[in-house]
Amino acid sequence: MEIEEANTEIGEKWRRALSKVVKAVVVLKVTATRHFDTEKAGVSNATGFIVDKQRGIILSNRHVVQCGPVVAEATFLNREETPVYPLYRDPVHDFGFFRFDPAALQFMKCEEIPLAPEAAAVGLEIRVVGNDSGEKISISGGTLARLDREAPPYHKYGYNDFNTFYMQAASGTKRGSSGSPVINCHGQAVGLNAGNKTKGSSAFFLPLDLVARALKILQKSNNTAIHIPRGTLQMTLVHKGFDEARRLGFQGETEQFVRQTFPAETGILVVDSVVPGGPAHNMRLRPGDLLVRVNGELVTQFLKLETVLDDNVGNNIDLEVERGGDPVKVTLQVQDLHSVTADYFLEVSGGVIHPLSYQQARNFRFNCGLVYVAEPGYMLSRAGVRRHAIIKKLDGKEITGIEAFICILSKFSRGKRVPLEFVSHKDRHRSKFALVTVNRHEWYAQPTVYTRDDVTGLWKQRSAISSITSLFSSLSIFHDEKGTAIQPQVSSGGQFSGVESDSSEVLENIPSFDGTDLDELRNISVAERIIEPTLVMVKVDIPLICMIDGVLAQHFSGTGVVIYHSETMGMVAVDRNTVPISLSDVILAFAAYPMEIPGEVVFVHPVNNYALVAYDPVALGPCGAAAVRAAVLLPEPALQRGDAVYLVGLNHRLQDLGNRFSGVLSDELGRVQALWGSFSMQFNSSNGSPKDFEFMRGIPIYAVSEVLQKIIKGTEGSPLLINGIKMRMPSVRMLEVELYSTLLSEARSFGLSEKWITELVKKDPVRQQVLQVKRCFGGSGAECALEQGDMVLAIDGEPITSFRDVENACKRLDLDVEEAGNLRLTIFREGLELDLVVGTDVRNGFGTTHLVNWCGSLLQEPHSAVRSLGFLPEEGHGVYVSRVMHGSPMHRYGIGATLWIVEVNGKATPDLPKFVDVIKELENGEFVRVKTVRLNGKLSVVTLKQDLQYWPTWELKFDPHTATWSRITIKDLDDNS
Repeated sequence: MEIEEANTEIGEKWRRALSKVVKAVVVLKVTATRHFDTEKAGVSNATGFIVDKQRGIILSNRHVVQCGPVVAEATFLNREETPVYPLYRDPVHDFGFFRFDPAALQFMKCEEIPLAPEAAAVGLEIRVVGNDSGEKISISGGTLARLDREAPPYHKYGYNDFNTFYMQAASGTKRGSSGSPVINCHGQAVGLNAGNKTKGSSAFFLPLDLVARALKILQKSNNTAIHIPRGTLQMTLVHKGFDEARRLGFQGETEQFVRQTFPAETGILVVDSVVPGGPAHNMRLRPGDLLVRVNGELVTQFLKLETVLDDNVGNNIDLEVERGGDPVKVTLQVQDLHSVTADYFLEVSGGVIHPLSYQQARNFRFNCGLVYVAEPGYMLSRAGVRRHAIIKKLDGKEITGIEAFICILSKFSRGKRVPLEFVSHKDRHRSKFALVTVNRHEWYAQPTVYTRDDVTGLWKQRSAISSITSLFSSLSIFHDEKGTAIQPQVSSGGQFSGVESDSSEVLENIPSFDGTDLDELRNISVAERIIEPTLVMVKVDIPLICMIDGVLAQHFSGTGVVIYHSETMGMVAVDRNTVPISLSDVILAFAAYPMEIPGEVVFVHPVNNYALVAYDPVALGPCGAAAVRAAVLLPEPALQRGDAVYLVGLNHRLQDLGNRFSGVLSDELGRVQALWGSFSMQFNSSNGSPKDFEFMRGIPIYAVSEVLQKIIKGTEGSPLLINGIKMRMPSVRMLEVELYSTLLSEARSFGLSEKWITELVKKDPVRQQVLQVKRCFGGSGAECALEQGDMVLAIDGEPITSFRDVENACKRLDLDVEEAGNLRLTIFREGLELDLVVGTDVRNGFGTTHLVNWCGSLLQEPHSAVRSLGFLPEEGHGVYVSRVMHGSPMHRYGIGATLWIVEVNGKATPDLPKFVDVIKELENGEFVRVKTVRLNGKLSVVTLKQDLQYWPTWELKFDPHTATWSRITIKDLDDNS
């Protein structure tokens, strides 16, 4: 009976404690808006609890509060939500504080949980109250088993706690419970839940001694600049048992003295590692040193050492250690831990660069303060610089800090290519070298410096360049090998590839190097000798913020062929798997001359797998311009099955044919009959996940030749500035229908008449096929006329059996004004032959020329790949979400890509201009209702909060008159204020 009464009393005590505790526990949703230091941009859920309800202070983990810019909200027990702002995060230990406005809570009186670090003891029954595995409130029980567990390792290249003990219990907490209070039956917090073993039920709790000290300082700050003294010697210590300490040379007399002074002690602190450049470096302290005394006082616990360091920032302290059995005394100056913790960063071209923090210096064994790449962004990733790199030199000049990097960068003009020296964290003993290209287009905003403000919890922004420099005002399209800007020269004349030239003359003009004829170097075919000077390695880079039209990667390369080369303009043809969209940066490396120059995408065929890239021959210099030749194109006769061809291409070293690199198909005289291009398709693998598959196929050269002739002759079309010369770019009339071939034998089984089978066999006796409709493009002229499964028999009375027949029929419409863009089709549908009038569509060769970035999403008009699905929302075509950035409001509120936004706050957004008009009126921090339509037609209404602090609204527009992309700010924080 006494036991039952005691259990009842204990149970009642827990119920009273928990009923109060749950009112102090909050669910935190934290969005890291940028990569920074040890953290990546993204969204996470965690737990926090109120430790001061009057001041609105919430305690959670450091890896929750994070060290970079974050946006966070706290949800209370009654589902009230309020924004919270970072107040403090410890540089080393896994705790931090948020603040909120208590007056913002209208319907709930919150509670606070007192901290009782002294109450922690082995055998103590505890409860962990938090957001476990995404649940709003979850309560896990356990018993403290250890108070001296080593700090759990989190990430090899990320945040880790050290120089402290942890508590351990088998409470089985999971993801989402980080920051949960570990309470006793009195409702006091005795620990802070920090982590768990993924393959077990053990959970790890941070002791609250240093947390309580920090909280007292915060409570005295009165919303002013907060400074919590934290000292460091930039060394990591571990606690070793006396048995292992003896093996390291711990003297018996010292051990006896320690045991007598601290009878419960089982070990001693040992130096594990020392950060280069820190106070303990240069042989002052070494791994394996056993710490005995600090300032003459015996120290065996982390807490006592941390207290001494925190109380002596900037002062010298005396340490006594034993090294291999010998006593050693050293005097070290305690460094301010906050001085080696990054609190600002430079954002340039989407990359994040800041001084190397103590956390990462410890992980990578570098000196604190070096220029560290937290996120390479576009400019650095193009050069092959990866995350965690350390930048050493730029343009041959030493980079001693972020300011030096900014100073050197500001002197470069657009398009400038400069050498960069860096070190990888995985290969720190060898430097790597790369060429960095300054953005030629305004893909990104000007370089910006973000600085943390601990009073507001926000990051203040300022331009990294104090005055307007050549980086932003000068657009030097081309540079010679000395880096001098070259202005295009207008002159007439050129080698037009559409006119066949004498092959013997071509052979005589093949350039040789060092006075040696190419025939003496290797035995090659006539076709290869002629083709090689026309080949180009095309390297394409696409900024992350320009990944539209369904593009899945940022970097591409393949072989192109020069199809036009004059004094004023050169033109390269290449497959669209290498140049998928026009929003890209192109570098051309010529096989005929060892030089790389930039190119500009001037035409991307809306259907066929090829694109045209223009370049300025002046940039090659006299020798290069003379060495490069245009290929001779042979559009007719078209290639037939059984024809002998030569396949000539390049690999990335501009040598031989690579298995995965494109090229050309030519006859024995080197006349190009087709591009050998790369195609990409996606299929579901055995486990159901989508997988990309790449293969090579030929692209008839007649399609390229016809467009090139129109460009050179200046046919009607939209103007485009190419090398300072305005050219007319042709449009393409097309039947926006996806067709596939079906054998006539199969068509007969569907009921196709003998008459039509005879006509189609007569038209194409080899393939014996009919074209069948797979689907019509959404919003096309054919959408309401044709249906899936229709067999297209004839156009304007002429039987058709190939895709080229359809293309030729569309071309004839451009010459026939009376037809008004309509084709007269004869089709076979469900046993009936029908004559239909079907509309065609005209598309330009430049693709998407306008995109908007709102709340971290890339918005555009629905592109052809989306429209080819045959569906557009009934509410209007809307604006299509191509991509969502990590850490953005769209990411935070779960609005993904591949959907349409058709309404914002009840206002229709049928196209981009009207969408921009609607979002211009939205204010920073305002909640917005967004109506979306998915690819399957499902309607949804979601809400999100606009964040102009870190995600301003802007647009990219292409100006054909200047041939440049411009970034225009629609609304940012300045406009809002």
